Amino acid sequence: MHQKPGKINWIIILIYCILVFIGWASIYSSSFDPESSFEILNTKTIYGKQLLFIACSCIVSVFILLIDIKMITRLGYIVYFASIISLILVLFIGKEVGGAKAWFNFGSFGLQPAEFAKYGTILAISKFIHDKNIYLNKYINTLKVCSFILLPFLLILKQPDAGSALIYTSLIIMFFREGLQIKYIFFGVTSLLISLSTIIVGVSATIIVLILLHIGFAYLLQKHKKRFLPAFVTLIIGMLIVGSVNYGYDNILQPHQKERIDIIIGKEKNNLGSGYNLNQSLIAIGSGGFFGKGYLNGTQTKFNFVPEQNTDFIFCTIGEEFGFTGSCIIIMLFVTLIVKIILISEKQTSRFSRIYGYSLSAILFAHIVINISMTLGIMPVIGIPLPFISYGGSSLLSFSILLFTFLKLDSYRIYRF
Repeated sequence: MHQKPGKINWIIILIYCILVFIGWASIYSSSFDPESSFEILNTKTIYGKQLLFIACSCIVSVFILLIDIKMITRLGYIVYFASIISLILVLFIGKEVGGAKAWFNFGSFGLQPAEFAKYGTILAISKFIHDKNIYLNKYINTLKVCSFILLPFLLILKQPDAGSALIYTSLIIMFFREGLQIKYIFFGVTSLLISLSTIIVGVSATIIVLILLHIGFAYLLQKHKKRFLPAFVTLIIGMLIVGSVNYGYDNILQPHQKERIDIIIGKEKNNLGSGYNLNQSLIAIGSGGFFGKGYLNGTQTKFNFVPEQNTDFIFCTIGEEFGFTGSCIIIMLFVTLIVKIILISEKQTSRFSRIYGYSLSAILFAHIVINISMTLGIMPVIGIPLPFISYGGSSLLSFSILLFTFLKLDSYRIYRF
């Protein structure tokens, strides 16, 4: 099997390079020091380290494009189990950062196995569905595939890193492409609405609403008595969701996580405590106006008013220095990248490649939506990096591996493997 020339999608590579460059420039700007402004290769600075991470990511990306594709398709389970082992080990010998034991420490550098576990999980799922030739319109098949996701999800939750664990739920997008029935969308949306109602208006009010809705449906279905039982079962499930959410909110979530949620939904306001990050983020983005203050001219991010401004809140730097216009350009680049990946995935002759492509687009979509939403105060702050832009070697390297593996798979589009 030999690769045909001209099959690499250079548009995706171009978008990747633009996003990585914007990320490095934003990191440089947010930590800019006139006295050491020309020491870009100094690995004692975060922009120097990020430049090293970029170089490593480029080397690994080129390596992926040069290797035999059989290494990717055949080693899926091995990569998955290696990532599971790393998630177990980090719980015992990992370094605790920000309350989560999620890092392997190598001197001044750290490695976060949760970032690479996404790659192993996607490979394993793609290989399993492809090799077994199954579709997810059957309940048992869905459970089998979910088992691949549940293990890393629980291990990451154990760290605890709820944000990284939440990302795995985005793979539901791939599930629907591979046959999951539409009724599960209705169930998911309904469960989400019930959960939000439980947190916002309380348990009693939510249960009363559910009972009233059940009475209304019972009246409408009085001529269809066979549907009474399913309607009653639905009511019981709704109440169980209310109870589960209430228990999880009170007993599982950490106090700072509950406070962040309360701030988002307006139940609490604490601009000097848990709400400080969000408040400073909104000030930084709002001060950028339509065109921004200009590169290196940001004040909120320049003087460290915004915590985690190089990682989780890197979008604030872009919003402050390039304003609404620059923010829209970044979003359009991400949208273009995701749409391209989906369109290319639909053209694949191999299910392995198609499943991998949809999973990649789902992971990217979740990261982008959650990260930007939390900087805008739409979602709670849960510590999710912005792909290719946020500071961090683990994040950049893992996303580069994810993306360039897809490009490698696409280069063999005419083959079924």
